[in-house]
Amino acid sequence: MAKNTLTMERAKRYFEGLQIRGNIYVALVFRLALVMVLFAACRVGFFFFNLNSFSHVKTPYFWHLMKSGLVFDASAILYVNVLYIALMVFPLNIRFNRYYQISLKYLFVITNGFALAANVADFIYYKFTLRRTTVDIFRQFENETNLAGLLYHFVVDYWYAVVVLLMFLFLLIVFYNVVRVRGPQLKNEMAYYVSGIVAMLIVITLFVGGVRGGYRLSRKPITVRNAGEFVKDPRDISIVLNTPFVILHTLGKTKVEELNHFSASELESIYNPVHVPSDSIPFGKKNVVVIILESFSKEFFGALNRDKKYGKYDGYTPFLDSLIQSSLTFDFSFANGQKSIDDLPSILSSIPSLNVTHFLSSGNDMNSLPSLLGENGYHTSFFNGAPNGSTGFEDFMTEAGVQHYFGKTEYHNDVDFDGIRGIWDEKFLNFYADKMNEFPQPFMSTFFSVSTHHPFKIPDEYDHLFKGGPLEIHKCVEYTDYSLELFFNKIKEMPWYENTLFVITSDHTSSEVEFPESHTSWGHYTVPIIFFAPDNSLASRSKQLAQQIDIMPSVLGYLHYDKPYVAFGRDILRESSEPFAINYNHAYQFFQDQYFFQYDGTKPIGLYNFKKDRLLHRNLVNEESDLLQAMEKKTKAIIQQYNNRMIENRLKVE
Repeated sequence: MAKNTLTMERAKRYFEGLQIRGNIYVALVFRLALVMVLFAACRVGFFFFNLNSFSHVKTPYFWHLMKSGLVFDASAILYVNVLYIALMVFPLNIRFNRYYQISLKYLFVITNGFALAANVADFIYYKFTLRRTTVDIFRQFENETNLAGLLYHFVVDYWYAVVVLLMFLFLLIVFYNVVRVRGPQLKNEMAYYVSGIVAMLIVITLFVGGVRGGYRLSRKPITVRNAGEFVKDPRDISIVLNTPFVILHTLGKTKVEELNHFSASELESIYNPVHVPSDSIPFGKKNVVVIILESFSKEFFGALNRDKKYGKYDGYTPFLDSLIQSSLTFDFSFANGQKSIDDLPSILSSIPSLNVTHFLSSGNDMNSLPSLLGENGYHTSFFNGAPNGSTGFEDFMTEAGVQHYFGKTEYHNDVDFDGIRGIWDEKFLNFYADKMNEFPQPFMSTFFSVSTHHPFKIPDEYDHLFKGGPLEIHKCVEYTDYSLELFFNKIKEMPWYENTLFVITSDHTSSEVEFPESHTSWGHYTVPIIFFAPDNSLASRSKQLAQQIDIMPSVLGYLHYDKPYVAFGRDILRESSEPFAINYNHAYQFFQDQYFFQYDGTKPIGLYNFKKDRLLHRNLVNEESDLLQAMEKKTKAIIQQYNNRMIENRLKVE
């Protein structure tokens, strides 16, 4: 006991030996510098935790990104500490009161602790969204009924990130007192207040320059977009930025700006999302079933990746691979977003997510598959085994005109709840089949799976059944594929089956992927899009590009829908216009033929032949001027239509 006491006394004396006495401004500078160092350490951690996404970043370029990030760190840290700074520099004697300083310490540690926690959270969350977290996350999870459970599993499964955060907090607390405030050091009262006011004005000047990113009057204060000036690849913007900065700079902003690249007539000639069907065949009321698979990357399919692993890749979807033989599939098919709440509007309403989540930001009227078909006598429904209200799905379905919502509540059996995400896929698909068999025809129904999401668990009784693979998600993929096999075997015997069009896709790609191309800016968006008709009339493997926003117009075209509607995609079954795809990942990404174009909102920054150069080693932005201009023109037209129609509430035909 005496030995332990002696050791503690030595540690205390050692720490006190490190302390220096200084005036209040020295303490302020030292403490803000401490947070700067910890933010820089967070950037290093962010990079190494997501090394698969940044394998192209070599050492000299990495140090350039670290240096470039300092201006964003300084701005965020000053915003986070604005109250602390004000209370430290306001020239009153109370600043030197012991209890006042203790209160300031709590303020400093709490505010900067939250900032560090936001940075560390993105060590992990970045894998799911491929960008720094924005303020949208608060609206996305505001109705989450199982938030505590999700946070608990996040902490348990990613304990190593929590350890890193605790280490940062420990350093923040320990080094806070390295400079001990002593004062006031000026005894003359007049000199004390005059010097205090002068010092406060200097601090205000430095603060303004810091939060603006400099003093140049010709330049506006730095924003998230300015990070693009420091990178060679849009993915690297996330390294330059920090999460508190992004959250603060997206607070209260819709991010939708009116654009005027083209006149109204010129814009309509380049790109027009209004579809006016000219089909002479009467509207055919077939049933439509859309199946959306959670985080189901295209790389999981053996049938779509036979060239992988020396031509011996079997994948993890034996049933879906067999279904593909009788379906329309695509060599290159893309998601239009990276979050479920982004991709539901893409799939069901043909509205992409272009630097703004439509549902969280607009509140606009819109047309959708459920609303358009519902107006024509269809029974419409949506099934998701998650707790009702999760991720905003139920609210979006109301906006999309869905008549009947079925979630965990309507399932009425929590025995089949996985404890985290929702009802196991096998159980909920069985429930789904029974319910559809009760619906009047024609019906349009959507199913959204849950079992291929973190923490990647399957029912215990199936653990021995699947071989799995190098990634945790692979067994979950096999389980969901098996669940779909049971589902299709059951509905084959139902009277409505033969009169139904099935569409199978994914909401977005998984954070758990193994192929190098899956970590590229285009590979992050490769999802399956499958059209299956039981009579095998659609069986084909297409080389044309496809995207989620093509699903709605293609289904309507298949049904010979005969009224005008707004859709940003195209009818891939009948329209002759040139196929394209578009999405956003720190830059607008436009696909056409074999080319992949990147536009940062002001200028082209990338052009690649992604079919031949799959890892994007050769940027052709300075080599293909004619092609570059054509792709930039089409990209600008799509963005202008998207932004202006969002602002003007023109996402449907009146």
